[in-house]
Amino acid sequence: MTGRTRYLTVAEVADHIRVSNMTVYSLVHSGDLEAVRVGRSFRVPEHAMEDLLDKSYFDVGCPSAFA
Repeated sequence: MTGRTRYLTVAEVADHIRVSNMTVYSLVHSGDLEAVRVGRSFRVPEHAMEDLLDKSYFDVGCPSAFA
């Protein structure tokens, strides 16, 4: 599947990042997670899930974060 975008269901995204389906729907509706509407359901491009995780990292051990 080279060169093709893989699309995940809301349930697959929720399972992968260990949150509820409702949390994924909230992320989609708020615009924080890119998704494509297919009929009455959503599909999330795999890269969008990875981008969300990349930008969500928080370094708890960094003292400069509190300065």
